[in-house]
Amino acid sequence: KLPLTIEEIMNFGESNRELFIKSSTYSIIPITVTEMGLTISWIFSSDPKSISFSVVYQESEDTPLDQCKVLIPMTRCNSHKETIRGQVKVRNSGIYTLIFDNTFSRFISKRVFYHLAVERPVIYDGSDFP
Repeated sequence: KLPLTIEEIMNFGESNRELFIKSSTYSIIPITVTEMGLTISWIFSSDPKSISFSVVYQESEDTPLDQCKVLIPMTRCNSHKETIRGQVKVRNSGIYTLIFDNTFSRFISKRVFYHLAVERPVIYDGSDFP
């Protein structure tokens, strides 16, 4: 699957996307970022039961996995009971990967409904000052 770009996320609109994650597997959403200072935010829920979630950063596709930086450690989320929201600030260009992990579930496949958004920082330039 090709990494998403910031432009593609900005064109998501308000609709949710859906991932189907089989039991004992995981699914990733890589986001390629070239612009610093952005904020990538997400909202997701799962059905049925919980899903584990993590965010990992790598400088480029060639970066070995052991040199990737874990921004949000793998966390089991009760996303079947409540909507999970979060965000990460882009400090370096590279690939920010959202990981939805269902490897702990031996029999139950999950559906994850998610929405991504990107915010650019508001930079005040003083141009509206009289």
